[in-house]
Amino acid sequence: MNDILKKLVNLSDIEYKKFNSKLCPDTQKEMLGIRIPILRKLAKDILKENIDWKDFLNNDPKYFEETILQGLLIAYSKINFQEKMELVKNFVPKIDSWEICDTFVPTLKIEEKNLNEFWGFILPYTKSNKEFEVRFSIISMLDYFLNEEYVDEVIKVLDKISHDGYYVKMGIAWVLAEIGIKYNNKLMKYLKGKNNLDKFTFNKTLQKMIESYRITKEEKEILKCMKKK
Repeated sequence: MNDILKKLVNLSDIEYKKFNSKLCPDTQKEMLGIRIPILRKLAKDILKENIDWKDFLNNDPKYFEETILQGLLIAYSKINFQEKMELVKNFVPKIDSWEICDTFVPTLKIEEKNLNEFWGFILPYTKSNKEFEVRFSIISMLDYFLNEEYVDEVIKVLDKISHDGYYVKMGIAWVLAEIGIKYNNKLMKYLKGKNNLDKFTFNKTLQKMIESYRITKEEKEILKCMKKK
């Protein structure tokens, strides 16, 4: 067994495994039961110790946490952007859970100077037939592109996504709700105009905005009236 995998298995927690298995029923991988902060620390320790972690990335992960650890090692690694994107490209097909995706993407900490290139990198994934590849692109938009420069493009791209996966639709609703909170006029124009959102995604977007403390009571009342029956 790989030394890094041994470290991982030794951190397993049966009680946490029972708990987290209920939160992530989407994964097909076996769970060990390791909390994310512990996995983050392990990844940082491995990189500090200068262990040959790139060999570990070649593993086809058996464990849920093994996949997360691979992603964290890529995200925390001090390598140039092009090299990191090559590793990301190889990693994305291994994502099979919202938690793996949503832990990995924000940890990448894409710098502003690389945003344009990263935008081009994620766009092809919006057309993937694999649910979590599409979610990877959506969560990337959420974490890096909800700004004046990109928000209009984000709305256009999200409107063209046609994947029926639950975690794709929930991701789209989450991003649109965040746009509605930050750029309310833009989103309301989109929602009231011609769009390609199905009823589930449309209503989830409204729900997420209504549940936000950053939306006024008056705005919430308007949103409630927009719900599709």
